[in-house]
Amino acid sequence: MPHGNIMFRVVEMFSGIGAQAKALERLGADFEIINTCDWDINAIIAYCRIHNGGIDTSISKDKTDEQIELFLKNKTLSMDGKKPLSEIAFKRLSPEFKRLLYSAIKQTRNFVSITDVHGDDILENADLLTYSFPCQDLSLCGCWHGNKSGIARDAHNRSGMLWEVERILKEMHLAKRQLPKFLVMENVTNILSTTHKKDFDDWKSTLVELGYVNHIYRLNAKNFGVPQKRERAYMISVLSNGDSHKERLIEHYFTVNNLEDDLVACDYRNRKFCLKDVLRLDYKKAQYRVEANLSQPNNTPSRIKIYEENDLLFDGRSINEICVNTVTTKQDRNPNSGLIAYDNGAEGKAKWRYLTPRECFMLMGFDESDFDAVTCDNPEYKKNYKLLTNEKLIKMAGNSICVDVLEALFKQLIELNELLSSNIYTFNCNNKEELTREQA
Repeated sequence: MPHGNIMFRVVEMFSGIGAQAKALERLGADFEIINTCDWDINAIIAYCRIHNGGIDTSISKDKTDEQIELFLKNKTLSMDGKKPLSEIAFKRLSPEFKRLLYSAIKQTRNFVSITDVHGDDILENADLLTYSFPCQDLSLCGCWHGNKSGIARDAHNRSGMLWEVERILKEMHLAKRQLPKFLVMENVTNILSTTHKKDFDDWKSTLVELGYVNHIYRLNAKNFGVPQKRERAYMISVLSNGDSHKERLIEHYFTVNNLEDDLVACDYRNRKFCLKDVLRLDYKKAQYRVEANLSQPNNTPSRIKIYEENDLLFDGRSINEICVNTVTTKQDRNPNSGLIAYDNGAEGKAKWRYLTPRECFMLMGFDESDFDAVTCDNPEYKKNYKLLTNEKLIKMAGNSICVDVLEALFKQLIELNELLSSNIYTFNCNNKEELTREQA
């Protein structure tokens, strides 16, 4: 399957740790991330380390502490990805950490908060804009707790960040700026439910008005070579600007290359890996042992129940080669992604452990070297407090997108880009009608 030689210029909204960039890199695509956008300080640091080979603090060498502080104060930052960093919490950040954060933001051309982005900030030659906005108000877990606000326009919640994407695109449109050729959305499948149908239809209609053709997928990571059951909703929006021939071409392409078909998904997947490729059971390696110890819970009644009700991935002798449950933002929960027999002889500890952050990163399609890049140096963000805890690392993995699924989607975008950019395109619709047009 050709990858093409066309440069893809990408804007990653809600960029997290950069699953989009990782997928394009693994495909060998010719691409450039022209901007990222994420307000979570942990993700900003992790993204830069994964995709930029580390944080180049020389970027800040000509800046005074006061200049760096002013720059950061004008950004809407968050320490937990849920709420803005308070003024008190900001003051507690060490000058050294502020300098590190400044450098990472500059190095990754990070807009930081999507609420601060405007249409004229997006370069007109952007080919792809991705947006994986927060799912908390859409998820079934939220519904169980009585939160059914979803993506309602007037909800003013985290999932409502979707409408910031609308605002930016409309600002570009009103200013007669060229919109991105492609948009890719990812979120929980509950966005497709009847509960949220009206609001999601509203969003799709807006995109049609802006000149896009939308195609929706429900894709499970397990069908793309990943040993994880992770079903998510994806929507690819392709700019046609009302060209009916292009619209039919796009619709036909997705009809014959439907990734929901298992055989097609198999054709588009890049690799297949198993739990034996993920689980790190060689505790002679000191780092694996440290991570295992940190992932071993206390032997409490609630943890005994977790052990009884969740899959055992390794029993001490052999690996249970199954597809694990969805990697979420927390493993110390019921249900979780699975348990591993582990006994370090510590008193009061369970004789098993959860998946480590390293293993969670790898189940999301990242390389082990990516995890090592993130954790090679754990910065102190305030006196006696390290930035990257086990909990934060697992949360970053759970909030990410499965890289291998994105690889398949981006292969389709590359094919579509080549198809729509050609001087003459021809296709056979339903084996009946031949459509050919020479573009002006």
